[in-house]
Amino acid sequence: MGIIRFGTLLFGVSLLLACGGGGNSGSSVGTNPAPPVGNGDSGCAGSCANANSFLTVADIEQVIAQAVSEAQALGMPATITVVDRVGNVLGAYRMTGAPLTQKVSSESGISGGLEGLDVPSELTAISKAVTSIYFSSEGNAFGSRTAGQIAQEHFNPGDITAPSGPLFGVQFSQLPCSDISQRFNGVGPDAGPHRTAIGLAADPGGLPLYKAGVPVGAVGISADPIYGVDRFAGDIDTNIDEIIAVAGTYGFAAPLDRQADTITAGGLTLRYADLEFSDLARDPATAPPYTSLGPGDGAVFPIPEFFSGTIARGMAFGQPESGIRPEPTLFPGLDAFVVVDNNNVNRFPPIDGTDGPNALTSNEVLTLLSESLAIANKTRAQVRKPLGSPAGETVVVVDTNGVVLGIVRSRDALVDAVDVTTQKARTAAFFSSRYAAADIDAVPPVTFFSSTLDLANGVVALNSSGTSDPSTFVTALQNFIPQPGALTDGSIAYSNRAIGNLSRPFYPDGVEGRPPGPFSLPIDQWSVFNTGLELDLDYTQIALFVAYYLQQAGLTVTIDGNVVDPLSDSPRNCTGIDRLPNGFTLFGGSVPIYRDGVLVGAIGSSGDGTDQSDLVAFLGLHNAGVALGGAIGNAPTTMRADTLVPRGARLLYVQCPQSPFLNSTEQYVCEGK
Repeated sequence: MGIIRFGTLLFGVSLLLACGGGGNSGSSVGTNPAPPVGNGDSGCAGSCANANSFLTVADIEQVIAQAVSEAQALGMPATITVVDRVGNVLGAYRMTGAPLTQKVSSESGISGGLEGLDVPSELTAISKAVTSIYFSSEGNAFGSRTAGQIAQEHFNPGDITAPSGPLFGVQFSQLPCSDISQRFNGVGPDAGPHRTAIGLAADPGGLPLYKAGVPVGAVGISADPIYGVDRFAGDIDTNIDEIIAVAGTYGFAAPLDRQADTITAGGLTLRYADLEFSDLARDPATAPPYTSLGPGDGAVFPIPEFFSGTIARGMAFGQPESGIRPEPTLFPGLDAFVVVDNNNVNRFPPIDGTDGPNALTSNEVLTLLSESLAIANKTRAQVRKPLGSPAGETVVVVDTNGVVLGIVRSRDALVDAVDVTTQKARTAAFFSSRYAAADIDAVPPVTFFSSTLDLANGVVALNSSGTSDPSTFVTALQNFIPQPGALTDGSIAYSNRAIGNLSRPFYPDGVEGRPPGPFSLPIDQWSVFNTGLELDLDYTQIALFVAYYLQQAGLTVTIDGNVVDPLSDSPRNCTGIDRLPNGFTLFGGSVPIYRDGVLVGAIGSSGDGTDQSDLVAFLGLHNAGVALGGAIGNAPTTMRADTLVPRGARLLYVQCPQSPFLNSTEQYVCEGK
């Protein structure tokens, strides 16, 4: 496959300190103690956020000043971004001499996909910041390093005996072409959640910011040459971007008992940051104030499509201004939240389906959402403190056209889930249909590019260097199962977990030496930046958005020597497939919905553990069907993907946790449903 490179500048890295410690669990900086936020139990369990829970302009300036001070001590000028909890870019500061690009690279020798893409540093910094805050809550603090740990082909990364991470493939969420994530309005912060430029980050350098135990934003740093991923979880890294980010969090550090290195998943401890405050080159408590920064240090700068150029306060999460607020009328007694626009209007209220006489009704959608949220409220969270907390989940229902029929959320559910849960629901509906093969076959071959950035002349030169045809993955599936009618006859009900099984670089998952699933590339071509069908459907719009962004920055873009006319911002469709506009994703949490054996849509859930999300979607659908007198329900057992045993290994459908409920000893709650 070809690659697309925007820029060829490489910048040396000077590592001026050695980091110690097994995570950001320290509480001191030199001789100056850290602020109380970061010691002991935060006391927050999902209900602390209020109208005063936001980053002020002074807060943002403090974060920037502390990051600048550390970067200066290291001799590594950086691009610094600060976002709020719903992804508004509140501040962007470029230090004098900071690298203008970071090269996308897994440093594994892989080419193709996004590997080799040179992306403006401000865009990678935004992705790191958004990733860390979208994966954090009052119950858990995750950094972009944590995201990279749980999105790779092995969990833990580097352990070749282990299956893939619990959020395998999540890096291609929050894309610039999503129809769910909001655009920046060009003036200032507004209702979210908001998009990124190239998806979520697997690269260290993004960390959440907390005030009084509440996540209020994040800082993202780009200073070294690489936008990559930590491929080995068993060592301590010296990552310049992460070092500067840690300095920026001083005074806004996540509570110690909420940081990822105090949380386990699948029996493994997660990672947060590979250094403590005491490892920094300079005490951030003594950082010169923001007002002391002058033109020689750097400057705040606008980012087309993301930031106006004026530092602004963040939105208070859970308040209408943030785009997520309570909805007690539709969902009484469930502590439910919904996604709203700038006028406080519910963007995704329960509506009738759009796909014919069998379509789901608005009442059925409301019942599906209510029953699923009720399951979440009594389900034990996997990755949330304090132990024994209920799962924070987002639930989405779609019809067979991919139209969102309704969304509801728990109070403190992850912000990432608004987009990714929609991906999940659409994935189950799409691949369970009769039209999936035809829709994929209709997507034109994807053209990959190689390119160079001529800064002196302001020209980005793109050259065609290869193609990939998405239809080949359809043929691969039909041969793999084997079933000539796969994706054409609607005879198999695919859950998101089953599609994920088919998209791993090993089948069965994690078994080295086995061939890939039919939707994946072989392991010698696979990386987190080159996954197969998942990325190929999104690649064109990601690449075009970066080209569009560079045009907004005043550069001329050429393709094969021809000047490209001014491009438009990304359409609200990443794939060219109307039923799959924000792409698809590869980890569990969604199932198709049937009425008398006929596909009518799908339900997805995402939040505090992949198995928990499977449970909420699957059992929520079952309970809704019971409440509706059997009008709808789960797929007939004879249709489910776990009836297939390709290559001698059975596909999975759902995987529900044992004894999942709080204050209950009930087990095997998904059996027989």
